[in-house]
Amino acid sequence: MSVTVAAAVLLAAITHAGWNALAHAVRDQLVAFTLIGGCAAVIGAVTACFVPLPPGPAWPYLVASALLHVGYQLLLMRSFSLGDFGQMYPIARGTAPLVVTVLAAVLLDETLAPWQLAGVAVASAGLVGLALWGFRGGATGSGARGGDARPHWPALLAALATGLSIAAYTVVDGVGVRASGSPVAYIAWLMVLQGVLIPAYACHRLRRSLLPRLRPHAVRGFLGAVLSLLAYGLVLWAQTRAPLAPVAALRESSIIVGAAIGTLFFKERFGGPRIAAAALMVVGIGLMLRAG
Repeated sequence: MSVTVAAAVLLAAITHAGWNALAHAVRDQLVAFTLIGGCAAVIGAVTACFVPLPPGPAWPYLVASALLHVGYQLLLMRSFSLGDFGQMYPIARGTAPLVVTVLAAVLLDETLAPWQLAGVAVASAGLVGLALWGFRGGATGSGARGGDARPHWPALLAALATGLSIAAYTVVDGVGVRASGSPVAYIAWLMVLQGVLIPAYACHRLRRSLLPRLRPHAVRGFLGAVLSLLAYGLVLWAQTRAPLAPVAALRESSIIVGAAIGTLFFKERFGGPRIAAAALMVVGIGLMLRAG
């Protein structure tokens, strides 16, 4: 992995944590994801007018990815409604790289160097373990039970399922974007395909009450859409320049940004465990870059 690719993925990590935080800040998660998805679809449609149409082999991956992304968004909505942003986000993001590593090796025959495998394992396993340990102190989110030493299983399972969906669409898009020949065209059409589904559902469910609910959050939704497009566009470009597993693992440095956002803006405690997460991520990134 070159320094340029690594820098692009790190920028994607920051912007990804940013749009997730914007979505979490809106109490009505259906409204949040309707705005972000709808605005992203409009931006994607405009962009698609200026780039070549993806070739035929890319379209099965685009359709599959759009469906997987909608499932991911639904699971992410559920996670955010049940627990703290600073805890749900690390679990969801931290489970994905290890699963991507396995899927890329089995399905795509991508063989990683020992240092890369070590980097993925350190960054992912340490952060997932940290996030699970954090339940012992009791979370403060809307679905948490303050002071309860037991895990809040609905929140935990929703976050883990979100991580599995992330791994699935990462592998699908890694193959699809290479088949498309153009990361910009691929991301544009992906945003169009996935972006219309949740807004369509919201229109059906909320009907006339939808627009009054959207209006107060319109600016936040547009900004979230721009950050979402930038974040995933950079990742798709990186996947054409490097193996999937290191890109997926490095992208999850967004976990540290998410923990900081949770502390600064959502008043969630940071503490020693999340400092340990930052240290583990730095070690994992160092191992992956050493391999490159």
